[in-house]
Amino acid sequence: MLHEIDLSRVDLNLLVLFEAVLAERHVGRAAARLNLSPSAVSHGLGRLRALLNDPLFLKNPKGVVPTVRGAELAETIAQVLAGVRRVVGDAKVFDAKTSTRRFTIGAPDALIAVMLPPLLSAVAKAAPGINFGTRNILPPWTKAFADLDARGCDVLLLPRIDIPARFVARVLFEERFVVAMRRGHRLGRVPDLKRYCAEKHLLVSDIGDPFGHVDIALAEQGLARRVALTVPNFLMALAVISQTDFVAALPESLVTAYATRFDLVSAPMPIVLERDQIQAVAPQVAMADKGVAWLMSVLQSVPRVSKLPRVRSRRGVQLRRVVPGNVAR
Repeated sequence: MLHEIDLSRVDLNLLVLFEAVLAERHVGRAAARLNLSPSAVSHGLGRLRALLNDPLFLKNPKGVVPTVRGAELAETIAQVLAGVRRVVGDAKVFDAKTSTRRFTIGAPDALIAVMLPPLLSAVAKAAPGINFGTRNILPPWTKAFADLDARGCDVLLLPRIDIPARFVARVLFEERFVVAMRRGHRLGRVPDLKRYCAEKHLLVSDIGDPFGHVDIALAEQGLARRVALTVPNFLMALAVISQTDFVAALPESLVTAYATRFDLVSAPMPIVLERDQIQAVAPQVAMADKGVAWLMSVLQSVPRVSKLPRVRSRRGVQLRRVVPGNVAR
C-alpha cells in the first residue's frame, strides 16, 4: 500500500508564505506583503521547513535565497496555488466589466512607460473597476520568472529571450533602436557613423556599466564611442538628453511616445542592430484563470507605435521626426 500523507497537517497558508518569501527574497518584505509580522513569517517558515525537511531559504546580506530544494519546489508550489486560485476564482466568474480585481504587470521601465498609457485607455470604459500595479523588472530574467511563478506578477513584458516551457509568450510588437537627441542637435545635420561615434553618449544601465549592445556592434567594426554618462532608467535618459548635447540609443516606441514632452527628434542608427520582439509572458497554468487570459488578450490588442515620418533638415539630410500619438493596430 502506498504511504498516504495526512493532509490535515498541511496548512495551505504556509505555501502562500513560501510564495511571498520566494518573490521578495526578504522575510521583512514578505511579511509586509502578507500583512504579517516578520516573526510570524519566520515561525511559519520554521513549520514549513519541518514539514518539507529542508531549510528552503538561506540568509545572505540582502535577505534570503532559496536552497536547491526550495528552487525545485517553486514551480510545483506555484502550480498548486494556481490550481487553488482557479477553483476559488471559478466560484465567481470573471467579468471584466464588473470586476474590481488588481493585476500586477512586471516589465523594464521603458516598456511600462510605453504600454501603460494605452493599456489604461483601452480598459477605461470596457473594465472601469480593474486596478493595476507595476513592478520594474531587470535582468537576470531568471529572477523575473521566479517572481512570475510565485505570482508576484500576473504577466511579464519582456524583450525576446528564451522562455521556459512552463510559460506562454505572446508577441506584442517589434522594437528597434534609434538615436535620440534634443531638437536642433548638431548630429541631426550629419547623422553618419563617424559623427555618431564622436558624440557624447548616454547609456541606460541600472548598475552603471558603460558598455552595451551598441558598443558590441561598434567593436565588431573596430570602432568605439564615448559613453560619458550612465543613468539607471529610460525616463531619466529622456530628461537628460532633452536638456544637454548627449545622444542616446533608445527604443523607438519610447522616444515616439514622449517626444512632445521632452521635445526630441531621432535619427536612424548608423549601424545595423537586430530588431527585438516584445512579448507578454504568463505561466501556462495561469492561463486557465479567465482574468489572466483576459489581460493577455488586452495587451495584444493595445495600439503600438507606428513608423515615424521623416522631415528634412536645413541641409537636406533626412531626419526621423518623432510624432507622438501616431499609433496603428
